[in-house]
Amino acid sequence: MDDDFEFPTSNNVADDMDNGDFPEDKPTLKVGEEAPIGNTGLKKKLLKEGEGWETPGSGDEVEVHYVGTLLDGSQFDSSRDRGTPFKFKLGQGQVIKGWDEGIKTMKKGEKALFTIPQEMAYGESGSPPTIPPNATLQFEVELLSWMSVKDICKDGGIFKKILVEGEGWQKPKDVDEVFVKYDARLEDGTVVSKADGVEFTVEDGYFCPALSKSVKTMKKGEKALLSVKPQYAFGEKGRPAATPEERDVPPNASLQINLELVSWKTVSEVTNDRKVLKKTIKEGEGYQLPNDSAVVKVKLMGKLQDGTVFVKKGYDKEPFEFTIDEEQVIDGLDKAVKTMKKGEIAVVTIQPEYAFGSSESPQELAVVPGNSTVYYEVEMVSFIKDKESWEMNTQEKIEAAKAKKEQGNVLFKAGKYERASKRYEKAVNFIEYDSSFSDEEKQAVTVLKVSCNLNNAACKLKLKDYKQAVKLCTKVLEIDSRSVKALYRRAQAYIQLADLDLAELDIKKALEIDPDNRDVKVEYRILKEKIRDYNKKDAQFYSNIFAKMSKMEQVKSAGATAKQEATPMVIDSKA
Repeated sequence: MDDDFEFPTSNNVADDMDNGDFPEDKPTLKVGEEAPIGNTGLKKKLLKEGEGWETPGSGDEVEVHYVGTLLDGSQFDSSRDRGTPFKFKLGQGQVIKGWDEGIKTMKKGEKALFTIPQEMAYGESGSPPTIPPNATLQFEVELLSWMSVKDICKDGGIFKKILVEGEGWQKPKDVDEVFVKYDARLEDGTVVSKADGVEFTVEDGYFCPALSKSVKTMKKGEKALLSVKPQYAFGEKGRPAATPEERDVPPNASLQINLELVSWKTVSEVTNDRKVLKKTIKEGEGYQLPNDSAVVKVKLMGKLQDGTVFVKKGYDKEPFEFTIDEEQVIDGLDKAVKTMKKGEIAVVTIQPEYAFGSSESPQELAVVPGNSTVYYEVEMVSFIKDKESWEMNTQEKIEAAKAKKEQGNVLFKAGKYERASKRYEKAVNFIEYDSSFSDEEKQAVTVLKVSCNLNNAACKLKLKDYKQAVKLCTKVLEIDSRSVKALYRRAQAYIQLADLDLAELDIKKALEIDPDNRDVKVEYRILKEKIRDYNKKDAQFYSNIFAKMSKMEQVKSAGATAKQEATPMVIDSKA
């Protein structure tokens, strides 16, 4: 055979078959075993096992050695005889279908014998002069290697070929800060931009959209070649050179970009509104994190946006010590430190809502202006966690629950309802699920549960979390169905949720139990006023509907009359 022999796609009915006809069957074989691939007649016999578990996918550039024979054993081609491996893109129609379907089941280093029916080979026409029409072929194939090529955006706009595999499994997220090296070239090889090291936030991007989209698919240390279409480069407008070292990118130009992800700093969203962000500079040890009421020791430095240091603690002598969730530091720092491991170093960005708010705030080394976003460099030296319930005996749990309840009471009286609510929840968590309490302890536990859930319901009413208030009161009523406070507070929540019928049921029941309860009577008057208001609104609403319906009927009637008057008189010709 000629040295430039390439496998053409077959020109028969197999070309028109949808890829769905070829299931992703990857038979598990032992050496010497043979099995079909799909239901097309294609067979695979394993001659030598490969490495690992990965197999190439569509678009990947594979490198193989092969020997092709007819069923009678006569050889028609061999890359081994030529001494040069054969390379092609898998699943792109560059070879016969039997190859595309068979080779994607192979692992690196694997050797297999494929028996390929004529429908997946050269069909009725064959490949003269060596392959006759309707020939079933056999190929001994060894998969030497492959380069992964991924269609990143699934629209052909960015193809990524992995040149060097990265480490681990993690990949950057939108909020992370990546450090990359790259060079970008036009299709003629002209370098238009190059950087030996540049850092940027993934979602903000750099140079062109392809960089940020591609880097999110890469592992640390990975090197890749990107083939970028204009829509992910600079589109119809192109880009003038930004520096003397760069070159213009013409309109509608495609780019080839060599990209290396050197490293990245993980940025995590401490709060759901993204107003407190933590950038990890150095990973911590283990997996444990501080909990509420943990005592932490840190080194910290607080800065304004212009770099002015307004606080510095824990560097001179002993580390700075504080207790989490005790308002000893600003809220954003409190929340961020709870996400840090021992030994971790991070930069925390805190917007005003979680920092010093809208007012000017004098600090240790400088004044923080109102509405300032602040930045803290924090090192978690060590922490001692608040004791968890599973570490306590029954009496310790009861005492811990009482302590949390008292803390909640103090916070509630100070108007700090959210923090008070967390204390009551923690108190209940200590005692909720333990079945080993004695009978005497169970009585104390029941009283505590009722008290904490009632107090927490009061917090939720203040926080306008009315649905949660209903749930907490219902829990109390499951324990004590005659709890006037639970009925009263649930009625308050129902009123705010406009469930007036349910509110009335609770208030009436509360008054049956305690007819002289002043608070319940007041709430009943409020409820009656609400009902009257709703009835007035309903009456007005339906009155308006009826008025509109009446007007529509009048218009309809007038139209019918007008239509009747417009009908010409018919004269009886027989008269």
